[in-house]
Formats: sequence, C-alpha cells, structure tokens
Amino acid sequence: MRITNQTNFVNIGERCNVAGSRLFCRLIKTGKYEEALDIAKTQVENGAQILDVNMDEGLLDGKAAMTRFLNLITTEPDICKVPICIDSSNFDVIEAGLKVTQGKSIVNSISLKEGEEEFVRKAKLIKKYGSAVVIMAFDEIGQAVDVENKVKICQRSYKILTEIIGFNPSDIIFDPNILTIATGIEEHNNYGIYFIEATKIIKASCPGVRVSGGVSNLSFSFRGKEEIREAMHSVFLYHAIKAGMDMGIVNAGCLPVFDDIDHELLLLCESLLWSTDPEGTEKLLAYAEKTSSQVKIGDIEDEWRSKDVEERLKHSLVKGIDKYIEEDTEEARSNKERYPRALNVIEGPLMNGMSVVGELFGAGKMFLPQVIKSARVMKKAVAYLIPLMEIERAATVSEFGEVMSDTDRYNGTIILATVKGDVHDIGKNIVGVVLGCNNYRVVDLGVMCPCDKILQYAIAEKADIIGLSGLITPSLDEMIFVAREMERLGLQIPLLIGGATTSRTHTAVKIAPKYSNPVVHVLDASKSVVVCSSLLDASLYDDFIDDLTEDYDMIREEHYENLREKTYVSLAEARQRKFKIDWETIPKPAVPKFLGTKVLQNYDLTTLIPYIDWKPFFDVWQLRGKYPNRGYPKIFKDATVGEEAKRVFEDAQKLLSRIISDGSLRARGVVGLYPANSVEDDIELYSDESRSQVIATLFGLRQQFSERLR
Repeated sequence: MRITNQTNFVNIGERCNVAGSRLFCRLIKTGKYEEALDIAKTQVENGAQILDVNMDEGLLDGKAAMTRFLNLITTEPDICKVPICIDSSNFDVIEAGLKVTQGKSIVNSISLKEGEEEFVRKAKLIKKYGSAVVIMAFDEIGQAVDVENKVKICQRSYKILTEIIGFNPSDIIFDPNILTIATGIEEHNNYGIYFIEATKIIKASCPGVRVSGGVSNLSFSFRGKEEIREAMHSVFLYHAIKAGMDMGIVNAGCLPVFDDIDHELLLLCESLLWSTDPEGTEKLLAYAEKTSSQVKIGDIEDEWRSKDVEERLKHSLVKGIDKYIEEDTEEARSNKERYPRALNVIEGPLMNGMSVVGELFGAGKMFLPQVIKSARVMKKAVAYLIPLMEIERAATVSEFGEVMSDTDRYNGTIILATVKGDVHDIGKNIVGVVLGCNNYRVVDLGVMCPCDKILQYAIAEKADIIGLSGLITPSLDEMIFVAREMERLGLQIPLLIGGATTSRTHTAVKIAPKYSNPVVHVLDASKSVVVCSSLLDASLYDDFIDDLTEDYDMIREEHYENLREKTYVSLAEARQRKFKIDWETIPKPAVPKFLGTKVLQNYDLTTLIPYIDWKPFFDVWQLRGKYPNRGYPKIFKDATVGEEAKRVFEDAQKLLSRIISDGSLRARGVVGLYPANSVEDDIELYSDESRSQVIATLFGLRQQFSERLR
C-alpha cells in the first residue's frame, strides 16, 4: 500500500482491539482466535485499509496474544493484504509484534513522555525493523492539549527522528491527540478545533509526515448514542481531512455520508465542533432524546421509491442499497425507447450513479466503506444484465445468417486470461462483456492460466489481441514471462495488461521492453474498447502507437532517472567545484536600456492572452483529459470531458473579450533590473553600476549533487 498526496483518507480499522471491542476481547480471552479473525476480515471487507491490533488487557498475556494473532493473520489472504498497525502501550508487546509481522507495519505508538533517551532507543528499534511509527503528542510534562504544545512536541519529535535517527519523514505519523468534546467542561469545547489547527501547522512545518488520530475519542461523551457519534465523526473528518489529516482509527463501515446526515443534526454537529453555541451540547442531547439511537442515518422511509427509475438507480448506488437494484435495473431495461440495449443501462443511469459516488468521494463527503458498498450494488446490477446482453448479442449476430465467417462477423478475436497463480477475474469478466457487446469475439480462458495455454489458444484462434489480467503482485512477473515468450515465438499480436496490481509505469518499464510489438496498459473496462479499436483500425493504429511509444519512453526515462544512485559531495567541495566563468574569453552580457524599476501601466491585454496557461483553468473545473488527450488543446478531443472543456473554454474567451472591451481589468506590473554579483552561494543586487551599495541579497543553496557539478 502506498500513501501519496493523491491518496484519499486512509481508514484504520479499530475493532481488533481488546479495549475497544467487547466481542473481540471476549474471543481473545477465551482463546477463540479463529473467530476473532472474522472480525478482522469484516473490517477489511468494510473498507479498512490498515488494521489496528491491540492486546492491552490486564488479564491477558499481551506478547503471546499479539504474536499468535498476527501469525494467524499471515495465513489469511483476505486479511494479510492490508498493513498492520501494532498498537500497544507496552513496547515489549510492540517488539513481539514487529518480529512476526510480514511486510511494512506501523507502530502505534511512542512519545517523549519518558524522555528523549528512551524515545531514541525505541525509535531506533522501530527503524531497524523497517516499520513506520505513530508519534503521540506527549512529552515529559504530559499530554498536549492546545495548538501550541501539540505543534511544539511534534516539531521536536520530527527533529530528533530525522536528524539524529535518520528516519524517513514518510514513515513518521503524528497523532496530535483527538480529545473528547462536549464533556460539560468549557475548556474541552475547543479540542476539535485545536486538533484541526495543529494539523495544518504540523503538515506545513514537518515536510513529508502524515497525521492520524483516534476519531472515536471525539464523541466519547455521547457513548450509547451511535447515530450522534457517527455523525460527529463524519463532520469532524470532513474538516480534518481538508486540514491535512491523512488517516484515522475508525470503525470502517460506520461512517455516514456527509450529505446524508439529517440537516438539523449536521448543524448541531458543526456548532459543537466549532464551539459556536454555548448550549450546543444540550441541544445535541435533546436531539438524541427525540430520535431512537437504534435508527441509523439514512434509514429513511422509502419516499425515494416514488421517483423515476434513473433517480432510484442513482439513489441505490450512492446509498449502497441493493434491495431494489435488480427490480429497478429491469424497469430501466424494459424502456426500449430510452435504452434499446441492456448495455445502455450500464452506460447511462448506472454509470451516472457511480459518477456521483466518485464526486462525493473526491470531495471528502463519502468515505471508502461507502464506496465499497456502492461498488457491490453496481456489481449486482451488472450481473443481472450480463445474460441479457449475451442474448441481445446472439440475436444481433443471427441476423447475418450462417454464411458469414468469424472474421466478417466480429470486429476481432480477443483472448482474455487471468495469469497463472491468480484466481481473480471480476474485472476481466466485465472487460469481456463490454468487448463482446461491442462485437468482439472474446475467448475467455478463465483463471490460473499458464503461459503455454494462453499462447496455444492465441495461435489456434487466430487472435488479434491478447489480454492478461492479474490482481496479486506475483502476477506481474508472470505477465513479464508471457511477454518474453511471445517475443521468443515471434508473435505479432498486441498485448493488453490490466488488473488492480498493474500500472502504466510497470507496464512501460518491465513488460513492454520484453516484447517488440504493442504492449498497452488498460486502466479499466471502459477504456478497453477504445484501445482495441485503435489497435485494429489501420487508420488509427500509427497515431496510437506513436503516442504510446512517446508516453512509455517518458515514463521509462523518469523512472530510471529516479533510480539513479545520487552521490553528494561536501559543501566545501561543492563550493570548490562551482561553475567558473572566464570573463576574458566570453562576450560581455548586454547592458539593459535602464537600471532600477519601470512601472508598466495599462499593459495591452491582447498581448498577454496568448501566454495564458490553460491547464490550471481546466484543473480548477476538475476537467482532466485521459491519455492521449491530456492538456490544452488536446483535452477538447477527450470523449469524457472534451465537450464540457470546450464549453467552459468558450465561456472564458467571451469573458476575456468582455474584459478587454469594457476595460474592467487593467494589467499593471513592475520590472526591476539591477547590477548583480555572485558572492559564494548568494547573489547580491546593487543600486547602480558602481556596485558599492548592496540593496538586496538573494540567498541560495549550493548544489551538492556530484553529477550536476562541473
């Protein structure tokens, strides 16, 4: 699992904690570890991307319990695919967990409360085991409560970890303490604000770190009022994520969609979080009393069932309700005037619903567990339509009669297979259906397909394209092997690569160089038809391959540049090797027409317009073309966003014309030209050519990367 700036909020499942789950605690204490694993599995299924495991219980041997449970996790493929957060206040228990955890883990947690010496000792051990670490905002004085102390402790810890121990900042996770609000004590009312404000400063002043927290602490005052607590968590996360919070310990699957929270409850939670109403706690308690704690947010009367079928399908997808999905899908399909084919239902209302899910997720108003539920509803709808689409395709083909050859009847023959060692095929099956519905002859070889079987079928079936799929990491090596074998046999069949574990970078760097014919990474089913038609249409092939080759060359160049071992020299040597100019042998620089500043008033806007960079403009509107239609003006050709991009671009042109004609915007600027000298690592600016009066110094850093020194 990689966490980048593009990664959305990471859910850390909290139920494998003997202190936080009575059921889990009872199962562990009675030795029912296999049943306890089911809790871990459920957390993962509900969207937990990391599992927090805690065995801190007075009557429990924490070291033995942690070791046994983590060893069992490694035997469960559905669980061990996510990283483990080893959670304990006893460092001996943490170290026991580190010894048996596979892959990179997270230690939760250490702090400065026992002093720097002990902090350094523990941090060095954690680094030795290759783990990331959560740092709590505690020091020798105690727990940080206000913004100033939270930031001060985290900055102090950051300096020790990076400068003394050599920790990678990306392996540092700060927990600035999410504390309980609405306790009845006035001083506690701002605890949520303090966390959010501290998070902003920590992320800005400690480059590379992540911020996490135990979200359920916030609402502890309302224990037993689950509707209230879940709403508070969702509202808090909505704001904390915007401030820079990257991950949190939550009950995956129990976070309501921000937009679904009852409006009155939402306002009460906002008021409580931002401490804008002195009576906020009492009002929220009054709300809780008038509503049943057993009723979950979103369990509303079926008023939405009276809406049209498109709205009902969208509602089911966004809310993750599968009760009516087949019934509504069939109703939409039966409207032949609007949806002539079953595929139109997928491309229309179902995809529209999933687009809303994507928008909510991207805006931080929906969390991964809800997205997973939505995907399951989508899968059920597609599964219902698959046999109907097959019937429609067969009926279409039968109209041509038996005299047509396969070559004439189909757009092409495509072999699909999940490679050897991999049993995942959901994505491949969807690709097969989409291609089949676009009149491609699909030969699906299923899962666990060895290389020789794939190539034998490709030759026997006279395949035009081979598509390989894989979900697990070892599948990548098998795909490389297939490409190498295709090259050895002299095949000239394009190769498509897809699946969750694949990427454009891996395809360009590891697979494509092994095969001298086209190797194309296909992101998802929606792109497969475009790629196949580009490969098999002679009028599109050359341009497609040219763009693909250029794209892969750039990816490889960037990849290998990043891999190059960088050697650095000392600052003294770097200064010694600085670039030296022989002023006697080179032409003297041109002397500007003026020195000092020059003010440009009412600069002609028409001369500036050609220099506008339109990329940020389209980014603001969240219009991003897909390869090869990235950037301006290629974005106008994009099938998804092209029309909308044209529309907003034309609106912008009209606005620019109006601005120029009515003079509502004037361009002004100041240009400064000054004599300058380099002095060691810096640049000094002088008031005039005598260079006697320094008016400013531009401070610089000396380049110490040896390969860039002359």
